[in-house]
Amino acid sequence: MGKQKQQVISRFFAPKPESQSAPESSTTLPSSSLQNPPTPPPKISATVSFSPAKRLVSSQLTSPHKLSKRPKLSPHIHNPIPPLPDPSLHQKFLQKFLEPSSYPSEPSTRNPKLPSSNPVKYTPLEQQVVELKSKYPDVLLVVEVGYKCRFFGEDAEIAARVLGIYAHMDHNFLTASIPTFRLNVHVRRLVSAGYKVGVVKQTETAAIKAHGSNRAGPFCRGLSALYTKATMEAAEDLGGGEERCGPDTNYLLCVVEKSILGEFLNYKVESSFDVRIGIIAVEISTGDVIHGEFNDHFMRSALEAVILSLSPAELLIGEPISKQTEKLLLGYAGPASNIRVEHASRDCFTDGGALAEVMSMFENLNMLNSTDPAEGKELTEHGNHQLAIEGIMNMPDLAVQALALVIRHLKQFGFERVLCLGGSFRPFSTNMEMTLSANALQQLEVLKSNSDGSEIGSLLQIMNHTRTIFGSRLLRHWVIHPLSDRNMISSRLDAVSEIVQSMGSCKASQNLGVDDEVSDVAVAQPELSYVLSLVLTTLARSPDIQRGITRIFHRTATPSEFIAVIKAILSAGKQLQQLNIKDEDDNKDRAKNLHSNLLKKLILTASSDSVIGKAVKFLSSLNKESADQGDVTNLIVISDGQFPEVARGQKAVQIAMEKLDSLIGLYRKQLRMYSLEFTSVSGTTHLIELPVDVKVPLNWVKVNSTKRTVRYHPPEILTALDQLSLAKEELTIACQAAWNSFLRSFSKYYPKFQAAVQALAALDCLHSLAILSRNKNYVRPEFVCDDEPVQIQIWSGRHPVLETLLQDNFVPNDTNLHGDREYCQIVTGPNMGGKSCYIRQVALIVIMAQVGSFVPASLAKLHVLDGIYTRMGASDSIQQGRSTFLEELSEASHILQNCTARSLVIIDELGRGTSTHDGVAIAYATLYYLLEQKKSITLFVTHYPKIADIRTDFPSSVGAYHVSYLTSPENMSKKSDQEDVTYLYKLVPGVSERSFGFKVAQLAQLPSSCINRATVMAAKFEAVERRRGSCLGKKQLVDALVIDQEEEAEQFIPESPDISHAGDIRSFEEFGSGYREFFSNLRAALLDDDPEKGFHFLKLARSIAEELIGR
Repeated sequence: MGKQKQQVISRFFAPKPESQSAPESSTTLPSSSLQNPPTPPPKISATVSFSPAKRLVSSQLTSPHKLSKRPKLSPHIHNPIPPLPDPSLHQKFLQKFLEPSSYPSEPSTRNPKLPSSNPVKYTPLEQQVVELKSKYPDVLLVVEVGYKCRFFGEDAEIAARVLGIYAHMDHNFLTASIPTFRLNVHVRRLVSAGYKVGVVKQTETAAIKAHGSNRAGPFCRGLSALYTKATMEAAEDLGGGEERCGPDTNYLLCVVEKSILGEFLNYKVESSFDVRIGIIAVEISTGDVIHGEFNDHFMRSALEAVILSLSPAELLIGEPISKQTEKLLLGYAGPASNIRVEHASRDCFTDGGALAEVMSMFENLNMLNSTDPAEGKELTEHGNHQLAIEGIMNMPDLAVQALALVIRHLKQFGFERVLCLGGSFRPFSTNMEMTLSANALQQLEVLKSNSDGSEIGSLLQIMNHTRTIFGSRLLRHWVIHPLSDRNMISSRLDAVSEIVQSMGSCKASQNLGVDDEVSDVAVAQPELSYVLSLVLTTLARSPDIQRGITRIFHRTATPSEFIAVIKAILSAGKQLQQLNIKDEDDNKDRAKNLHSNLLKKLILTASSDSVIGKAVKFLSSLNKESADQGDVTNLIVISDGQFPEVARGQKAVQIAMEKLDSLIGLYRKQLRMYSLEFTSVSGTTHLIELPVDVKVPLNWVKVNSTKRTVRYHPPEILTALDQLSLAKEELTIACQAAWNSFLRSFSKYYPKFQAAVQALAALDCLHSLAILSRNKNYVRPEFVCDDEPVQIQIWSGRHPVLETLLQDNFVPNDTNLHGDREYCQIVTGPNMGGKSCYIRQVALIVIMAQVGSFVPASLAKLHVLDGIYTRMGASDSIQQGRSTFLEELSEASHILQNCTARSLVIIDELGRGTSTHDGVAIAYATLYYLLEQKKSITLFVTHYPKIADIRTDFPSSVGAYHVSYLTSPENMSKKSDQEDVTYLYKLVPGVSERSFGFKVAQLAQLPSSCINRATVMAAKFEAVERRRGSCLGKKQLVDALVIDQEEEAEQFIPESPDISHAGDIRSFEEFGSGYREFFSNLRAALLDDDPEKGFHFLKLARSIAEELIGR
């Protein structure tokens, strides 16, 4: 009976391969390859086999001089790893065994001692791995084998290093394994390390395999999922879990370019641009698609701004590409970043090939959708298909090429459908938004702090009071792209003011901007802030619904995730409907409505009746208990003849179950035990439990037993169980197909749900700005009309980040810049006096105001700016061959080329990267160009007092200021930089002649002897400069006097009356000689440092002058 049971049970498992001593593989290993590795014959496969007979040969190949007796240790985990051949030989190994096995063997001619051929016998699993590796050579494969997931070959070595697991030899491959229930954790770690990971699973179940043609072979396996950093959050099984990446974006950025130097030369136009770059950025987990095309110069500052703004997780580089662009991209994707980089050729995209390929993809998707009635109207019913095509037709050529490369790339993941939604396309920069440069983002610490690279201490961290992940992502976009349209800014400010007013702040009502004529309008509903807070708190406990609905669109969401996401949207919509916001603008109902049109629009979109109705319908079609338990067979509530395959499968399972239950009557009669019932033990059902002394037929299979009873499975039960298992498997397949069809039916409503989620994200951002304004006691900025002069007027402005750290100890400053009056401030002052803090605070206040936030000041009157350009700090880029001074001048050049009269320009310490005279001259010339040509609002910080002399050329446009300080009274006469200094951090008019560098040296704890010597040297240098300046002044004065007098003498002689006698001529020559002698003595008296000699020369000059006068 035991043998019969084993035969029955063994049908559910693959037979083990029998070991054979005789070689059966036709693949051989030529021994000549082992003797002369540098010049191998074609198709070398010496390192293929890792069988015990060949390990010695492999070790000789990798270490020809000395055999190590100890196993090699992994550098990261110190686990024994057998020695492997170098990567090039491993690739030859793959190439050899991925070809047909009929390659004839070659006898050895160089080493007759070694066998002429060595067989390599693969196990069925290894053969499957080799075939899969041939299809996906760039993928790290994780193969599911029973209750473990295994890695093979180089993949096992990588997994051992990254995951810290043990790797060992097994048959022909190095292998490592992880438990299946930890698959999502380890795959995430591998993906985060920058690898492209594929999960290989069984494509058939045990029941189906037992009834199929492959019952004697191994389980069929195939690639079930593919993961990278950009696709993981949208992928099946792993995406949307507890270990998600959070608010971080996972953009896939594709970059293509073409040279434009020839175009400018042909038109004889001078330009600093040398390339034109096209980009496509796709956030697969949210459906966001960004496109753009722009010119860039050799520093690639525009592309750097794109990268810093998007922070892509993957880069797709379209080849060919210039070295400068590739250097920048690879520098961003350095070893520490784990950014994955992939190259793709675009040679086939000439003569409109890219556009043709994109249009072909749209047509194919449309044809696929038309064959499915549940999805036939997905892209056409709401005009998304046409909208997407129109958007693509309007894209520039390089952006279309990048889009074609992205489509090719996403096809292998099955996510190309996200590019068919025209509503998700948006340009990287528009006229309605201000695009901050890479320098501004870094130097103003907008996204990250320069101290440790984290978000703590940045402007975004101060402003971010959002409660949802998707709201945090939207606020990041708002901060990076401040608005440049006055009406849109006012709309946001109105919304923030109304929310603050509902919270009980008096300042918001004062600055709400309601017309006095409309006195019967209720400014804000008292319950507005309460309802918003309740909605956002509920959403904070829910999953990321923005990524959730996109995963539903991609059909990768689980049933429980679907219910959680739709339930969160439904709950938020119903709660917002309690505000009773009406779409009409009747005067009777205005008291019930909100004043802010933006708030009204967002709330109506998020609480749309159509969205709520569809959400209710979707949830009513699903069984929540089955979704929580993962029971797909009872998941969908079938009604009105839907899903007939599921109904047939359920009926088949019911019939099989009834047939199985009916067999108990047969055994009652056979054993004459009319109270006999089936029992279940440890998950094994339909057991017949009998006393030990009861005799049963020989074909009954004994399952288990106790001292008193034995449990059996009769053959009819086994057959019926087999049929029931097959019916359940077929039902599961039908239910899975029905679930996929159900998800497809959601796709046509995806744009509406996406709009509702975006509205909720915007409400979260506005609520966050309201909380910031209330907690920090900020004020609403006032924006002047566009036709008024450009101006920045701030009273008691404060740095938003430092104010949080210093609290009441921060010293506010006023700023008054006006396009028709003084629009440039030259700021000087001591080191660490607060100059950089002041200019940064002005820029940050402008950014906050144009984002739509209240600002840290007592009053702010601003003009909408089109850009903020900065040049601050000192840094170099050795890898890209840029010195510190080159970086300074490149940033200054970028400012001069891009700024306008409506821009804010901030320059801090320009010219300190070179010698004193060069630095002063370049800084002076740069500021002069800004004032004369650009007339931008400018804040210029310098330690060169000479630059303040530019006020003589622009008296009404430039003002000189310095940060004030106090020195101790007893040290007033010393004028030493080591005296006690008290920084007041207040901006006052005037130029500061001193920098107090030695005070900073003391704070830096330089040795006192070093500081004392520096003080002495500074005093000597100052004395030399004073003496040189004094001598130079005397010399210039004397030269000017002498030249003027000599010119007068020369002019006097020719203009004399007609001279007819020789005596008269002689007298005039003597007069001229005496005139020159007089000035020669006068010059000597002024230039001689000896007082006695100078007095002697003066007496001689006086006597000559008296003689000349006497004549």
